Amino acid sequence: MKIVILTGAGISAESGVPTFRASDGLWEGHRVEEVATPEGFERNPGLVHDFYNMRRAQLSHVEPNPAHRALARLEEHIGENLTLITQNVDDLHERGGSKRVLHMHGSLLSALCNSCGERFRWLGKMSLTSKCPFCKAIGLERPDIVWFGEMPYYLGEIEAALIDCDVFVSIGTSGMVNPAASFVQIAHNCGAHTIEINPYPTQNAHHFAEQIQGPAGSEVPRWVETVLAKE
Repeated sequence: MKIVILTGAGISAESGVPTFRASDGLWEGHRVEEVATPEGFERNPGLVHDFYNMRRAQLSHVEPNPAHRALARLEEHIGENLTLITQNVDDLHERGGSKRVLHMHGSLLSALCNSCGERFRWLGKMSLTSKCPFCKAIGLERPDIVWFGEMPYYLGEIEAALIDCDVFVSIGTSGMVNPAASFVQIAHNCGAHTIEINPYPTQNAHHFAEQIQGPAGSEVPRWVETVLAKE
């Protein structure tokens, strides 16, 4: 059985990762255009670095929850038959034990050089004096985050997995923003059983064949156990 799983902010929120986006649409008091667009970085790179340096530093204060660990256990048992896609930019899946994670929106622990285009691991603060280890350019490194208006990563690989899967599961995400909003429809049209795991039904809920309502930390381990019992 081939399974594709999409995770969103809800699974990380249970570990204490702030969503940052408030009800008024601001991210930590900033407009999205200021800290999550290429144009914002071009206008004020120092502000953008400060914003993501803060988010990167906060990763040390959170831990994977039972949902992350359950998905790692599923990967351990079915290996390449599991495709784990996350919209999150934290490393909780990896710290929970998952080894094959597609970060479609990038990662806080990665940098992208605007000079040579290389992507590389980055753990500390990033600033206007940071140097690319490949081309040695200074001050042209940016967080390896897919900002608004940019193309998410791994779309070809994701589409191939969705077309070929038997089960598609959406966990902790509304799935209302493209391209993620189309994942359930692609999987369904190709014959997959579709499942949504969320504390409450989303606006996209009618596209799923099965609803599991409740926190990811309790419902994901329970669902994984039912899958493993059938293996």
